[in-house]
Amino acid sequence: MLIRDATAAGWPAIWAFMRPIVASGETFSWDRDISPERARAYWLHERPPGRTVVAVDPDGTVLGTAELHPNHGGPAAHVANAGFMVDPAHSGRGVGRALGEHVVARARADGYRAMQFNAVVENNTRAVALWRSLGFEVLATVPEAFHHPRDGYVGLHVMYRRL
Repeated sequence: MLIRDATAAGWPAIWAFMRPIVASGETFSWDRDISPERARAYWLHERPPGRTVVAVDPDGTVLGTAELHPNHGGPAAHVANAGFMVDPAHSGRGVGRALGEHVVARARADGYRAMQFNAVVENNTRAVALWRSLGFEVLATVPEAFHHPRDGYVGLHVMYRRL
């Protein structure tokens, strides 16, 4: 697996798995019917300080993607934020871990002092376990902040780690 910068030309491959993930309403706090243009504007950072990467297999198939940017601006811009999506057809292959490790290392190299995730759905147990294994801790859980289509109102974790 190779992790490389995403390109505008690669957007259709990202959108192909991003659309059903977002539409499911289970892990992302985006409008479930977000347009591809709006999703692209949010996800595909084409210049620093934002970055977007893709994980690809040897034949170039996009397995997953991650985006990295400052969590806030100005005097709080030294704390990074990131988002991750793995094509469900390729889950269980270590794509999420590889993207997580890559983004943490990239954030450190870019000079961020910490990374914060603002909204990890608490019943997304695989993601929570992955982030914990990469050194993140749950700072707080906002009760019933996410309306899960199957489980009803569940909490959103704020997760953090120093870099």
